[in-house]
Amino acid sequence: MKSKNLLKIYERLLNHYGDPRWWPGDTPYEVITGAVLTQNTAWNNVQKALANFGDKLTPQYVAALNAEELAAIIRPAGFYNQKADYLLEITHWFKRYGYDARAVSELPLRQTRAELLALRGIGRETADAILLYAFGFPTFVVDAYTMRLIERLPLPAGRDYESVKAYFEQNLPNEAALFNTYHALIVLNGKKHCRKKPLCAGCPLGQICAEQDHK
Repeated sequence: MKSKNLLKIYERLLNHYGDPRWWPGDTPYEVITGAVLTQNTAWNNVQKALANFGDKLTPQYVAALNAEELAAIIRPAGFYNQKADYLLEITHWFKRYGYDARAVSELPLRQTRAELLALRGIGRETADAILLYAFGFPTFVVDAYTMRLIERLPLPAGRDYESVKAYFEQNLPNEAALFNTYHALIVLNGKKHCRKKPLCAGCPLGQICAEQDHK
């Protein structure tokens, strides 16, 4: 039986915020790039870096750059030398599939996730974000907002990445669109209410949150 609690949380968030239609990105490769660049920085810095590409943000264009040239373009995202190496490596991985997002989406999820995790600079959160948002795989993304949510409600999901990911995937319908929207809603609520110092007034989860009386 699927967890009624998880679906109840989802419905409350969706009714409150509506469908956020997230992740930002016009193409699968733009999503890949954003997922790499957003590591350890704010999204507005990523937007500045993406803007530096102009209309040239394609895997073919990036693959033709050397690390120094790419680092200069993505400088606003911070850690630009490391991220240039990471972006070039995942771009070369994408080339193995002809830069064809559909071809990647037809691969087994387990295989594709393992390939991404084998790349430098691609951890579990980044890999799952790319799999879900760029290629449409039904894999749940766990981030700091997700961990905060399960700790404060609380939910019996464990406290490490893989156990929390498994908890959501095993207790929800196996649908990429649902995982996409659910994670986006968690992020929205985390930014507005479930912050490090929570702002509980008006939170759509206030009635079911075990820590709604935070000061």
